[in-house]
Amino acid sequence: MHDDVSGRGRLHPRLTGLGLAAAILGELMLAGRVTVRLVPGQVQLAVVEAGPTGDAPTQFALNHIQAEPTHPLGTWLLFLARTAHADIAARMTEAGLLRPPGRRLLAKQLQAPVAANTAAWPVGRLNLAIERRQPLRMQDAVLFGLVVATGGGQLVLWDQNPRYLRESIAALPETLQQLIAQTEAACGDAVISRR
Repeated sequence: MHDDVSGRGRLHPRLTGLGLAAAILGELMLAGRVTVRLVPGQVQLAVVEAGPTGDAPTQFALNHIQAEPTHPLGTWLLFLARTAHADIAARMTEAGLLRPPGRRLLAKQLQAPVAANTAAWPVGRLNLAIERRQPLRMQDAVLFGLVVATGGGQLVLWDQNPRYLRESIAALPETLQQLIAQTEAACGDAVISRR
């Protein structure tokens, strides 16, 4: 969602926020901390394991989901999207993946990756797998689905292969398929509401 060298966003900030919020929820789902609960008329999240997650963004999300479990998944995406960019940037800066922001007062500071190759590798890995029609690891299939759901696929994927996308998402557990579908719906609503 960001340029590998400059850190400049490639998508509208609302779409980036929704994609990052979905990625936080995806991390919790992949770790078995939350799951999807289908109730009449909506998709909700349910906490499976409430212990410490080890990082601020996922712990923040888990604490809120546990405190208010009746909100639909789409509401959680909107709620987490408000701070997801800053939260993930802070986590990546702490991990040494992003340069700390400068100290200029009046200009918005971009946080550039420390190593462009490290920043480019996830999308490069996806593009190679798509090109070779290889099965994706679960984490990469979720990343693939979320990149496409936010509209980022048109910007970073070499091959727009709808069949490969459908097959990759269909191989995911239902909880992750719901996350991708709800993210796509939230991004569609965000695009429409901007006009």
